[in-house]
Amino acid sequence: MKTLLPLAGTIAQRLIARRETIAVAESSTGGLIAAALLAVPGASAYFLGGAVVYTKSARAALLAIGDAEMGGLRAATETYALLIAERMRERHSAVWGLGETGATGPTGNRYGDPAGHTCIAVTGPAQCAIMLRTGSTERMANMEAFTKRALELLVDVIPGK
Repeated sequence: MKTLLPLAGTIAQRLIARRETIAVAESSTGGLIAAALLAVPGASAYFLGGAVVYTKSARAALLAIGDAEMGGLRAATETYALLIAERMRERHSAVWGLGETGATGPTGNRYGDPAGHTCIAVTGPAQCAIMLRTGSTERMANMEAFTKRALELLVDVIPGK
């Protein structure tokens, strides 16, 4: 967590300076993105909420995304990461939304993605989505790498004042 705090601190400073907020939907990071953002003192000024959306039932209960909206779409893609980021942003009336979905390991997911695969998206005043593949099957190392990349993406997308 200590290696994530400088990134989270930069994000916090920018959001506070801009008077903007964020909500996070994450899957394979298991809440580490939210934990990093909440570890910065003053997080209540910018962090509105987070959810670990790890299953189909969690997706329906926490994001109100049903089978109809998932038609032709699968998890662990940039398109799905954008969907969950935008849904969290809308449901929390946040300026920014972040979505993460992937396969931490030690094996891949049921969609055929290997361990070490994640897709991360940011929505709001700017929008982008990326895919990362670490090539690792180590679950904890992947969770940390995915979280670090998600925070780096926020630093890249949220402008400094």
